[in-house]
Amino acid sequence: MFATSRAPTATWLSVLPLLVSVVPGVAATAGQTCNATTLCGADAPCCSPYGYCGSGPDFCFGGCDPLYSHTLTSCMPEPVCKDANITFKNFDRILMNQTAYNGNASAWDFILNQGDILNTTAGEMVMTLTKENNGTRLSSTRYVHYGQMTTRLKTGRWGGVVTAFITMSDIKDEIDWEFPGVLTTTGQTNYFWQGNIPAEDAGETIGNLTDTYDNYHDFTVDWQPDALKWLIDGQVVRTLTRESVTDNSTGVSKYPNTPSRIELSIWPAGISSEPLGTIEWADGLINWTDPDYVSHGYFYAYVDSVSITCNDPTTPSANVTAYVYGKNSSTDTPSIDFSNETTIASSGAFGFDGVRASGVKWAVAVSAAMMALGSGLLF
Repeated sequence: MFATSRAPTATWLSVLPLLVSVVPGVAATAGQTCNATTLCGADAPCCSPYGYCGSGPDFCFGGCDPLYSHTLTSCMPEPVCKDANITFKNFDRILMNQTAYNGNASAWDFILNQGDILNTTAGEMVMTLTKENNGTRLSSTRYVHYGQMTTRLKTGRWGGVVTAFITMSDIKDEIDWEFPGVLTTTGQTNYFWQGNIPAEDAGETIGNLTDTYDNYHDFTVDWQPDALKWLIDGQVVRTLTRESVTDNSTGVSKYPNTPSRIELSIWPAGISSEPLGTIEWADGLINWTDPDYVSHGYFYAYVDSVSITCNDPTTPSANVTAYVYGKNSSTDTPSIDFSNETTIASSGAFGFDGVRASGVKWAVAVSAAMMALGSGLLF
């Protein structure tokens, strides 16, 4: 039923510059960048997903990179995986304002990071893309450290518009299902390790699907410690083993292996500010006069449900609440430990006043300038 071929490498990590040049060895301060050689300072301890130092929920919760932050305990702990079957008959479990998130993953399944969602009478979630909202993205509040994740969705069908279901870790391990442009009988798979752009043959295109705009399909990522499988409607269409991406001489395995959030999105790859290669991959520039856009006022993708089955390498005890990072090992892979630390920041005068065990404390004082910089890098 399905056919596979190599797909071009394309993801927001590979096509957008997340970092700018900095002086090695100098601690970054608020508004400055953070990377392997320049960690955040104590006054702005958290390294955001976009490579900037700051404080508060937009910097220190989901996506905060512990390896580039002031210390490994600057970021809030990552809520541990829980089995779930999530539907969208209403949006009671979706937090619409991400700046209000305090780390309580028991209260919310997803956070609306950007854009707009609608609800159909059939109980489907509609992610929208307009000129004004620059697309829609949702992230799960809980992390998965191996397991099986399935999203039942219908994709877009327009040149320049990309529908995506991915997993993303705080140090940018990534696993992708992507659906670019008008290619509604195919799905594209890819993976990344710590933000490294993989070899050109890392992506594969799966063909011979029934139209993904007209028909729901179950797209699955079956991510286990030694093998990663992509499935469509329960059928395995691609397998990647850890062994196949391990350098035997160094022991370094470029295999996604850190706790990750689930992300759902529809985003504009076909706009003039994107690199030419991205525009071409997405089937050209977006036609804002397309009849579908004119009649609805937006482009769209439908999500019916998300299911999660956790498979942590070690079964967590009842009191485990979170994942926390340890130092990089000799094979460039940080250790991941269970923790009973709270993932919830206490409420303060400005909404948040979080304290980790390290004693790092922050208030929700998010720089407007940094948010403006980040707003163009959400995908």
